[in-house]
Amino acid sequence: MEKDKRDVKIVDLFCGVGGLTCGLAKSGLNVVAGLDNDGSCQYAYEANNKAKFIQADVSSFDSHEITKLYGNSDIKILVGCAPCQTFSKQTNKYKERIHDKKWTLLQSFTAHINNVKPDIISMENVPELTNFDVFDEFKSNLEKQGYYVSYKIVDCSTYGLPQKRRRLVLLASKFGSIELIEPSKRLKKRTVKDVLKDLPPISYGESDSKDPLHRSADLSELNVRRMKQSKPGGTWKDWDASLILECHKKKSGQTYSSVYGRMEWDKPSPTMTTQFYIYGTGRYGHPEQNRALSLREGAILQTFPKNYKFIKKGEAPLFKHVGRQIGNAVPVDLGKIIGETIQKHLKHFNFQ
Repeated sequence: MEKDKRDVKIVDLFCGVGGLTCGLAKSGLNVVAGLDNDGSCQYAYEANNKAKFIQADVSSFDSHEITKLYGNSDIKILVGCAPCQTFSKQTNKYKERIHDKKWTLLQSFTAHINNVKPDIISMENVPELTNFDVFDEFKSNLEKQGYYVSYKIVDCSTYGLPQKRRRLVLLASKFGSIELIEPSKRLKKRTVKDVLKDLPPISYGESDSKDPLHRSADLSELNVRRMKQSKPGGTWKDWDASLILECHKKKSGQTYSSVYGRMEWDKPSPTMTTQFYIYGTGRYGHPEQNRALSLREGAILQTFPKNYKFIKKGEAPLFKHVGRQIGNAVPVDLGKIIGETIQKHLKHFNFQ
């Protein structure tokens, strides 16, 4: 059957600094614009991607304006990852969740879908989202609108990402069944060493002269002593008793074994959070050097290209801002896998 070549365009809601957009572009898809209410993401998004950044609150943005972004394209694709902290297992109290404005963002995504009527949809989020009615409502609405829907909870490391990160990926299409491609059986798991071994060594509080993003946060004298006694894959129980925090000596603190930990060279990293650059918030100590991860290392573990620009030339990176942008991002290579799934789907229907 002869191919019916179609013009395909994508709009990325909640785009952040462009992790998903970059991954989709790597798969050969055309992302024309990204929307996010955080204006600090604009530079990184536009400096690295051939797409327009629109600073906007997705919950109040006019769906008609989204439709206009597609122009005369034959196939419209709408993708997005609504801010997920609300649904994360780290948010313990139900009442805190339902009073969080972010709770309704998935409903805003639904409203745009109903108005824009895209042909294909991708939604990425934390696995815990499936425990809430808002997810069932999102999925049910898609089915009522005539979409074929599938979703899967994946460990990104099984797809070759150098990070153990469990994510929910939902796909929907008007054309027919669509499911996330399976990881290749021949795929080798990538480790921390595979992606970080060639970066220049730096000390805590220092940055690489050639890359200002390869910068590690400063450490107190006490945390330097703790770091020196930390073993890759070990816990704070490896320290001298005088270095252990009082809260960890209590029974309730015994379960927090990964805080103040070092990563291991020969394994994927733990999940990158928005505070991966802080030694005490998880297993974010460098496997060998006495410091926490640098911003660049966190970005690489999130599979951003090594030359991905997060700040303008001459600017100094702010840990809190850039760390949040990196930790909140959809890993680029997961975006690429989603893109490859969509490409395979389009080819199945002879649209590519």
